[in-house]
Amino acid sequence: MSQITIPVYQPDLSGNEKRYVNECLDTSWISSRGRFVTEFENRFAERIDVQHAASVSNGTVALHLALLALGIGPGDEVIVPTLTYIASVNAINYCGATPVFVDSVRDTWQIDPEDIRRHITPHTRAIMPVHLYGQACDMDAIMALAQEHRLFVVEDCAEAFGSMYKGRHVGTFGDISTFSFFGNKTITTGEGGMVVSPDKTLIERARHLKGQGLATHREYWHDVVGYNYRMTNIQAAIGLAQLERADEFIARKRAIAARYTQQLQDLPVEVHPEAPGTVHTYWMTSLLVERAEQRDALRQHLAGAGIETRPLFYPVHTMPMHSRSFRRHPVAEDLAWRGINLPSYPGLTDEQVDFICASVRSFF
Repeated sequence: MSQITIPVYQPDLSGNEKRYVNECLDTSWISSRGRFVTEFENRFAERIDVQHAASVSNGTVALHLALLALGIGPGDEVIVPTLTYIASVNAINYCGATPVFVDSVRDTWQIDPEDIRRHITPHTRAIMPVHLYGQACDMDAIMALAQEHRLFVVEDCAEAFGSMYKGRHVGTFGDISTFSFFGNKTITTGEGGMVVSPDKTLIERARHLKGQGLATHREYWHDVVGYNYRMTNIQAAIGLAQLERADEFIARKRAIAARYTQQLQDLPVEVHPEAPGTVHTYWMTSLLVERAEQRDALRQHLAGAGIETRPLFYPVHTMPMHSRSFRRHPVAEDLAWRGINLPSYPGLTDEQVDFICASVRSFF
């Protein structure tokens, strides 16, 4: 196997990241206090047009805090797509709640609103739509279900910063929403995340819990069991620099996806499409092969050319800790067994995209 020369993802840190981090070092503000934390939260909220934002140490704890802020706990059920990264489900388990898995829509790969309806029970407290790979879910249908059944909505936007649904940013529909800034996300802080909400009370609860449950008006007095989920000033400094270039990153990723789509259109593969009325940010450009047995063979072929790829996420209901309640979710399973993530980072050149497409073509 050839050495990997084109990774599936790598961040672009060529903006103000170093200058802002050096300011943290020069001023000794390196922990969870400092100007960059507040500025990053404020700028992020402005960017997606949401009222309140609280930074956290990673995207998984953002989900945990969001659920805790809503009071989700033992005996509660949270509906979640089975085709998602494990963090979505882990956060539900952290709260002692029960994840209830539902299938995906074939055309968009997103959570299926009709399957949500079929899985609502008297124990259902929340729906967690996951905007998978940068494509927005059908938020009109999901919010209508939530209103009809008096359910909370927790949007998992870990992979969808900048994605739009009918002119609104994802993360602005639900009661509370979360983002991830891991090193492979559209904007990164290395590790890091954000909890956002139009509800000040929910964000105040999240802030209280993320800071060890420290009481507001009494020094070193803790009035709830809290967590150390705070973002550092250094992380926020990197995030602010990344946010300054967000439009550039998203435009480039969309251009890369368009180039893949155009060059692979006559092959027996399907590039993840952009749904009508949405802006797909293509966190990962993903494609489906015709038959499941082709997927790993294609990945090995591309690895031989020095191109790194990833499979789509395995449906969580198939994993050992959730297999006792195994049910078939055929669309999610079909997508997962046939899907591949291609290199999709902003620094990828047109020449590299052309080489990847040529390598895919040579397989077929």
